[in-house]
Amino acid sequence: MQCILVLNLEFPERKRKRQLCEVETQIRETTPLTLNQMATLVPTKPSALSGPVQSSIPPAVPSTAPLSLSSQIGMAILVIAFVFGFPGNLFVVWSVLCRVRRRSVTCLLILNLAMADALVLLSAPLFLRFLAKRLHWEFGAALCKTIHYLCCVNMYVSIYLICLMSMDRWLAVAKPFLSQRLRTKKRLLSIMLGIWVMAFLMALPMPFYRIVRPFRPGMHVCMPYHWESDTHEIFQYLSETILGFLLPFTFILFCYISVICRLRSAMFQRKGRGNALILIIIAAFTVFWLPYHLINILQVIGVMQGSSSSVLKAAKVARPNVTAFAFMSSSVNPVLYVFAGSSHIRQAGLGFMAKLFEGTNSESATTRSSRGSNAEISVFTKLSVKLSRKGDRAETPGGEDETMADV
Repeated sequence: MQCILVLNLEFPERKRKRQLCEVETQIRETTPLTLNQMATLVPTKPSALSGPVQSSIPPAVPSTAPLSLSSQIGMAILVIAFVFGFPGNLFVVWSVLCRVRRRSVTCLLILNLAMADALVLLSAPLFLRFLAKRLHWEFGAALCKTIHYLCCVNMYVSIYLICLMSMDRWLAVAKPFLSQRLRTKKRLLSIMLGIWVMAFLMALPMPFYRIVRPFRPGMHVCMPYHWESDTHEIFQYLSETILGFLLPFTFILFCYISVICRLRSAMFQRKGRGNALILIIIAAFTVFWLPYHLINILQVIGVMQGSSSSVLKAAKVARPNVTAFAFMSSSVNPVLYVFAGSSHIRQAGLGFMAKLFEGTNSESATTRSSRGSNAEISVFTKLSVKLSRKGDRAETPGGEDETMADV
């Protein structure tokens, strides 16, 4: 079926038709049409290609038509993410601000992570409405661009906060004295502010690659738009994957491989709560975002192969599902904290999460004090051995002279 829709027609014809066919395929899967309705999608005048479209396109299908399976799954994911994630992240923020007495570096980074996740989960009701209206976007172009921009900001903030957590663990184990000098409140706040500013800057291309287009009377779609250029499409998805996953994840792996090697060769083998908590956060981020970035890579490969590539078609079919799956990453962390701090629930009640986060502070203090106490023990041992030798020499003839010579 030829896909001709109500659009601005100054773009190159072939690429425009391909993009519109993809949109119609999504909408047709979301809202089943009768054969008569499909037939009326073709304009009544051939001259429509060179001017405003005069067509007999019917109004939107009544809302009583059943939703597609993919829309129902997407709505279920969004409901679960919002119901568990939004109040859960607010509870994390409340626990850190109101119940934690001494906030460690890990604790403050978890606070920022929860704030970023709560912010992006505010967009869930808009996406729910979008799916419930069968891909009709009724909130305007500005909000379409804004919420996708905030989702991209959340992705960058999350991964770079995790990088900072990993670097803090590495410094605490590999360079404890340097770590102690760097762990000042002013320096930490400056670094976190830098991460937020960097995330907002790195996400700037996202609003330029989103547009609201009319599909038929009474229906507008918030959709990707790459200015009719394969270069823009490759740039967007490749930059997201490199800057938002490959580079930071490589840095995280380096930090934790170094930490593991250091701990195996050191005298302290204790595994702390801070390490376990950060590893849980890293695992959750990887599980939920890795499929999204794999689809990014597949789509880049497909675009380079050409518009008829089966890889490109498969990537575009899978993108809505992996995007919804990545959205779950903003809601899973509070659930993981509940499991990690379950041993404190009976004792601390609602303050169990504060107990969990305070454990990261005591662990870092223990690491530093263990290093200091080990050094002190070593010094005292050497002094005691030397004094005992001096005492033995004093008991022998001429020992006093030898002792004075030693001194």
